[in-house]
Amino acid sequence: MAPATAPVVVKLGGSFAFSAMLTDWIRALTSCAGRVVIVPGGGPFADTVRTAQRRMGFDDRAAHFMSLLAMEQYGHALICCDDLLQPADSVERIERHLAAQRVPVWMPARMAAAAAEVEPSWRVTSDSLAAWLSGTIGAGRLILVKHVGAPSGPAQCQDLVAMGVIDEAFPQYLRKAAVSASLVGPADHAILAAAIRCGTPAGFPIK
Repeated sequence: MAPATAPVVVKLGGSFAFSAMLTDWIRALTSCAGRVVIVPGGGPFADTVRTAQRRMGFDDRAAHFMSLLAMEQYGHALICCDDLLQPADSVERIERHLAAQRVPVWMPARMAAAAAEVEPSWRVTSDSLAAWLSGTIGAGRLILVKHVGAPSGPAQCQDLVAMGVIDEAFPQYLRKAAVSASLVGPADHAILAAAIRCGTPAGFPIK
């Protein structure tokens, strides 16, 4: 079991890149500085990789690494929104920013590309990577912020995979991480921030 002071990993979907709600999410997450780690999605940057792969024909291994860089592109865009958001490409930097009451924004290319257990394919997107990071840093819980309506109750991993809400590999990475996970919707920023600050559950559990 993760200690009470363990950070919360929040995967912020790339679909918020052009959303009017992005400012609300940045404000909510920076209010939890020192408690939360942001995993950026790939968003429009990953979509560009998919388009380029179809036209150029490079393999999935190359596309996977390019998608890690796409997450970093979105991450750098997020960092420009608030001085409390800081890039972190290692466990040490994540811990340093948390200790300084800042919000680490994970830059995954260095860590994920070096990890043999991270599959270099489209089965693994920022969802699975967020689960992998949660296990790697001993996070207390994982929250997926999605630009889709949240379910009406606890959701089964495989059902969410079938609906296209999470990636295909997420169930196996979540099991390995041994961390509790939940899903929140696009307007749940204030609820999630309050829950993180108070250490209470938020969103709908992913089973």
